[in-house]
Amino acid sequence: MPKDNLQVLNALDGAKTQWYHFTAIIIAGMGFFTDAYDLFCISLVTKLLGRIYYHKAGSSTPGSLPSNVAAAVNGVAFCGTLTGQLFFGWLGDKLGRKRVYGITLLLMVICSLASGLSFGRHPNDVMATLCFFRFWLGFGIGGDYPLSATIMSEYANKKTRGAFIAAVFAMQGFGILAGGMVAIIVSGAFKAQYPSPPYFKNPNGSTVPEADYVWRIILMFGAVPALLTYYWRMKMPETARYTALVAKDAKQAAADMSKVLQVDLEEERQLEKPGEKRGNDFGLFTTKFLSKHGLHLLGTASTWFLLDIAFYSQNLFQKDIFSAIGWIPKAKTMNALEEVYSIARAQTLIALFSTVPGYWFTVALIDKMGRFRIQLMGFFFMTLFMFALAIPYHHWTLPNNRIGFVIMYSLTFFFSNFGPNATTFVVPAEIFPARLRSTCHGISAASGKAGAMVGAFGFLYAADAIGVQKSLIILGVISFLGMLFTFLVPESKGKSLEEMSGEVEQENGNQTQGGRQSNTEIRIA
Repeated sequence: MPKDNLQVLNALDGAKTQWYHFTAIIIAGMGFFTDAYDLFCISLVTKLLGRIYYHKAGSSTPGSLPSNVAAAVNGVAFCGTLTGQLFFGWLGDKLGRKRVYGITLLLMVICSLASGLSFGRHPNDVMATLCFFRFWLGFGIGGDYPLSATIMSEYANKKTRGAFIAAVFAMQGFGILAGGMVAIIVSGAFKAQYPSPPYFKNPNGSTVPEADYVWRIILMFGAVPALLTYYWRMKMPETARYTALVAKDAKQAAADMSKVLQVDLEEERQLEKPGEKRGNDFGLFTTKFLSKHGLHLLGTASTWFLLDIAFYSQNLFQKDIFSAIGWIPKAKTMNALEEVYSIARAQTLIALFSTVPGYWFTVALIDKMGRFRIQLMGFFFMTLFMFALAIPYHHWTLPNNRIGFVIMYSLTFFFSNFGPNATTFVVPAEIFPARLRSTCHGISAASGKAGAMVGAFGFLYAADAIGVQKSLIILGVISFLGMLFTFLVPESKGKSLEEMSGEVEQENGNQTQGGRQSNTEIRIA
């Protein structure tokens, strides 16, 4: 590796934690705040959509979305996210992280607003329009995964890199929490302003016409945090690692970093022309990549896939589980707005006491315990608690044991977030070469979203066909498989990105063969 490239990277690895690191966490993290808000707020309003658009006159129970419509509304954003992760992950390696970063945020803002303006003359038309905009919302969200993780990993020093990347992802917890709180405030305000009887007393009167504004406001609010950070995202410079290792312009990398980080970089002679290609720049679809990183990519993709089946099944359908055990009152005993309020309150309590703390436990301990241990531990306890809920399931449905069920269920959330939900995001941003980092993170994340789609579509039908108990057993088995596949993922704690990806040895060997050997010893500090 040329001496000046090495100096830039050494300076980044050894840089003290500075104000700009925290600024970058906020700028990248607000994207994730919005991502989580947009992806999970839909589960708060699906029951309301059923009451408004699929009410059947004379029915003893409130209207509900047909299974195929519910699956589409819940799952279509994941289809967009998967596509976006692959496309923007690839684009981030081709054009640079910064150039693509603003596009994703703008797409999220436009589609959040458009989702709340879904229209149509018939119920299915409204749902089709909603699904269309949520697909493109997901497409923008998908781009945020590989770009945010890669940008944060490439800005960070090696001592606290894990905590910084995990902190970006931890903003997802606040997004889930904000979704619940916005739903509580909006439904509570409308409930106070437009009182109505419960469904069993007056089926038609229990859903006031103004309830149609509630779900729209909740969905549209997702545009606000994204819009607030757009300007700052555009002001971020390109990451030094991309400029130095991919664009091969160490002088520009040093200039960019000196603007935002206090690092001492001496002016060095440029040993390569910017953009110069070399023979050792192997691509993704090569035997060399397969031999060096093939198992690592299988490990990151498979663990994220398995984790998201369990994680999104739990998140999207916790309202059904809470209803099944009686923690949320029966739908016919409430009016439409009371039901939104009850679901939002339950999900907010789960987020506040298990989801959010789990993320920040990871942030605090990831650079002490390491990624591997946290992921293995998380999958182990997820498996344990899933089986503890599923095997004596009848016991938990008894009125006196419901609080115990909620506590156990909350612990599965806690250990997914203080565990694989955070580490599967962190590790792919650390272990692959700079020129393929965003692409490989996008592939791993897309694999995760494929798992989310299995969770969103599969659990919906599984819970109907085989019941909640057997569904929980299946999720326990999936968590156990995640534990096994974790052994394919290397530990990256305390190592530089170039050590993990093998770029130091590879570049050094290339210099020797090309007769460009430097007198400077090549070492990552």
